[in-house]
Amino acid sequence: MSESENKRDGSRWTLDRKSLELDVRRELEMPSRRLFNRRVLTLGGLTMLTGCTLKDDASVNTFLETVSRMNDRVQAWLFSGERLAPTYTEADITRPFPFNAYYGIDDVPHVDASTYRLVLSGRVTGKRVWTLDELYALPHAEQITRHICVEGWSAIGRWGGTPFGAFLARAGADTRAKYVGFKCADDYYESIDMPTALHPQTLLAFDYDGHRLPPEFGFPMKLRMPTKLGYKNPKHIMEIFVTDTFPGGYWVDQGYNWFGGS
Repeated sequence: MSESENKRDGSRWTLDRKSLELDVRRELEMPSRRLFNRRVLTLGGLTMLTGCTLKDDASVNTFLETVSRMNDRVQAWLFSGERLAPTYTEADITRPFPFNAYYGIDDVPHVDASTYRLVLSGRVTGKRVWTLDELYALPHAEQITRHICVEGWSAIGRWGGTPFGAFLARAGADTRAKYVGFKCADDYYESIDMPTALHPQTLLAFDYDGHRLPPEFGFPMKLRMPTKLGYKNPKHIMEIFVTDTFPGGYWVDQGYNWFGGS
């Protein structure tokens, strides 16, 4: 299912059952490095656990939700803040880096830098609103890492910004909270667990390849996480909130795996 083929229209749609079945079968049949190259459950075993068959239209959503929740739990259990995603050299960078969104490039939102304010809300005790100049003045870090899309392609890019964990600490975020959520200028929304937010490679990115982030890559900022699939990396961020209430996500609420580890 292509993100770029799904236009923004404010409506909810039902995932195609046959496509979902194929996705689940591919995932369950694929040896996973996160499961130490061993299959934890077979498709038939999962069917028994959910008490339904893939021929039962009324219960297929229950089956898929069970698979997704199991994946979330296993990936969260295996996730480690000490395990880093691979990094690359300048020569490895994919040029041009591909544009990808759930809308076409002509629909990329315009954000006015002069009036932009990043809002922090939820379990945060520090400053609640940040200008771009204040954000640009934060300690800077760079990474050359691989972006992996759920659609099956990947590309290597160079991202610059400020470490997200340090930013949360500076802003007075309660790191005992479970989730960090994001609201974006393109009506996208996403959330991550706190351990991922504090991972040393999670970056609040303002730059791409040595220049300010262009609109098509998420200006004024995006969250860059090489430990997550592409749809977990929100762009055009307008608000960050810290919460114990599960926030969901644009694609997650339409059936995608929430943890989304790469």
